[in-house]
Amino acid sequence: MSGTDKTKTGFDLRGPVVILVEPQLGENIGMAARAMGNFALTRLRIVNPRDGWPNISAQRAAAGADHILSDAELFDTVEQAVADCTLLFATTARAHDQAKPVVGPQVAATEMVGQIAAGGTVGILFGRERSGLENEEVGLANRIITFPVNPGFASLNLAQAVLLIGYEWFKLATANRLPFAMPERSERASQHQIQAFFENLVRELDSVEFLRPAEKRDTMLVNLRNIFTRMDPTKQDMHTLHGVVMAIAEGRKGPAKGGVLDGAQATRLRALLAEHAQGAIPAESGTVRGLARLLRRNPTDAERILWQSLTRDRRFAGRFKRQTPVGRQIPDFVSFVQRIAIELINPGESDAIRKDRADRRTWLQARGYRVVNMAVADIESDLAAELDRLAALLP
Repeated sequence: MSGTDKTKTGFDLRGPVVILVEPQLGENIGMAARAMGNFALTRLRIVNPRDGWPNISAQRAAAGADHILSDAELFDTVEQAVADCTLLFATTARAHDQAKPVVGPQVAATEMVGQIAAGGTVGILFGRERSGLENEEVGLANRIITFPVNPGFASLNLAQAVLLIGYEWFKLATANRLPFAMPERSERASQHQIQAFFENLVRELDSVEFLRPAEKRDTMLVNLRNIFTRMDPTKQDMHTLHGVVMAIAEGRKGPAKGGVLDGAQATRLRALLAEHAQGAIPAESGTVRGLARLLRRNPTDAERILWQSLTRDRRFAGRFKRQTPVGRQIPDFVSFVQRIAIELINPGESDAIRKDRADRRTWLQARGYRVVNMAVADIESDLAAELDRLAALLP
């Protein structure tokens, strides 16, 4: 399998010694070295290779494991190669009728890890490609390793045998740690965000009479909700799904000119984007930018009422700019000349939105802006009083 990332640092582990006894082909030595490299095995000993050493065929087959080949040690006899080993394993697919423990790769790996941790030297003997290890060579070992394979076809090539044992050892030595995991691109969505999305989804499903018949509606809603709660959605997931639903609605109802979202929908979308804006900017993803554009084309009722007054009332005409409150320092309305920012306060706002607004107020005030909070309920019930309060701040 391809995919080696050469920018990453590999493991530097003290592992068992791989001992190849009279290997016949340079290609097999190279492929065995490649298997060793996969699992951070670096100590290779070669006993009397048939085609001599160094071997160009081994280098070609090593696929980048050149450091293992260049550090390989050459021996004339098996006895010399295993002289310093405090625990020696012999790999074989054949019963040699010797009274010594026979273990699989996993059990052997456990013993190897313990012996190495205690300061010992572990060796693993691998025999010739054609005939394997001789009885006398197996007799030098403390344990026999054999593999749980099909008894009718038990032969493994040299590199396969090295790889199987290296894999079991490496898993234990690294606590089975994988080289990478799924990246966390966004924090988990809050219940508020999931509920806001679900309400909008149900509204659109109702508009196309999907939730029929009526007696099955409650069961269908529970099943739909479970789809999203089982997936443990992130904030970004919710923004994407919300964008999908709104894109379908927009395509069905025609271009947005204030009619795609009603006031309640616009308020919910505005709250979702305000929560997302904590430490974020609208440009961070296409989904967020799209939702921000949708929100700008579909202001809440309070936004629309206030904006109409700010553009038509002579006291304010030309002084204020309407903004989409997506982003850490962006209020709803701002007068750059007068250094005044207007923040709309929606009922039932979450703690996250309130904290975001407080941070924004601090940021704006530090730059000389006066921040005016206007409750949506006050705008809708007594707009004139709110406009007079704003006018009192102007020269």
